[in-house]
Amino acid sequence: MIVKKVAQFWATFSFLTPSKCSGGPILAPTSEETMKAAITAIGGYVPEYVLTNDELATMVDTNDEWITTRTGIKERRILKPEEGMGASYLAIKAVEAMKEEYGVTVDDVDLVILASVTPDMPVAITSAYIAQEIGATNAYAFDLQAACSSFLYAVSNAAAYIESGKYKKVLVVGSDVMSSIVDYTDRTTCILFGDGCGVALMEPNEEGLGVQDEILRTDASGRDFLRIEAGGSFLPPSHETIDNKQHAIRQEGQSVFRFAVSRMADTSAELLEKNGLTGEDVAYLVPHQANLRIIDATARRMELTKEKVVVNIQKYGNTTSATIPLGMWDYRDKFKKGDNIFFAAFGGGFTWGAMWVKWAIDKK
Repeated sequence: MIVKKVAQFWATFSFLTPSKCSGGPILAPTSEETMKAAITAIGGYVPEYVLTNDELATMVDTNDEWITTRTGIKERRILKPEEGMGASYLAIKAVEAMKEEYGVTVDDVDLVILASVTPDMPVAITSAYIAQEIGATNAYAFDLQAACSSFLYAVSNAAAYIESGKYKKVLVVGSDVMSSIVDYTDRTTCILFGDGCGVALMEPNEEGLGVQDEILRTDASGRDFLRIEAGGSFLPPSHETIDNKQHAIRQEGQSVFRFAVSRMADTSAELLEKNGLTGEDVAYLVPHQANLRIIDATARRMELTKEKVVVNIQKYGNTTSATIPLGMWDYRDKFKKGDNIFFAAFGGGFTWGAMWVKWAIDKK
């Protein structure tokens, strides 16, 4: 009886939660007071050299009409191979652009996350070097690889760190030098990829702006459809793997296309339905720029007009981890504070997902 009465007594205080700071009870935060992780500044950079479809036609059996019809790509930017210029070089340039336009500082950044499939080197993480070179010397850093979904996964990680209260300022970098892993005698892949970088600074937000919800998924059945065969522990580098060009990216185009259309489009529509939203509530969709037909299929599934879809594939191609942040960078003057922005991506592995963000940058 005594135990029951004690339990009833404490049940009347069920709205209270223990305080980590004082050891005493405090009021539990309401949903309106929950901290969000918001994008507060962005930056972008692409190399100067432009590789056009016509130039590619001098290298492989293809032409501008064939490429444009099947992919929507007209040209892509390429980082010319010079010593000391890799994914970190693009990232440093993108951070410089962000600092110049938004007047932000990065010396107090807590964490740097690099999303990339082409880090500077396999060992000695590239994110640490980026942090050092931009002056974020107090930050810890790590590299994240989830193919073309890498940036989406990195933003999810950054949001979790910020919402937990563990970190206050996280720099998410999406940087890839895809020309370093492309075989320019393989017309099925060399027409698709370009080089570039986009960055996003993320911080706590108490206005309810920032990352609202996400759906992220994987399916290992796609492992063999989009891959680099050699260079890992399965097939270490050798004269034979180099001679056979097994260190270049390969894909089975039709299989990847079929999976990408269904997964990216369905997940984006699922995220809308999950949150009671429709296409009318969406200001912009920022999709991964892999193929214009995949982008169009996702937009149709979400019932979006073309004006609401960010498209820059025609001038950059598929920059892998950089496509979504470069999309934000290109459309930054169109986005308004409070806008519902949706991200969607699909990559090898397979990896894919969608994310809903309320835009927090008020650029006047």
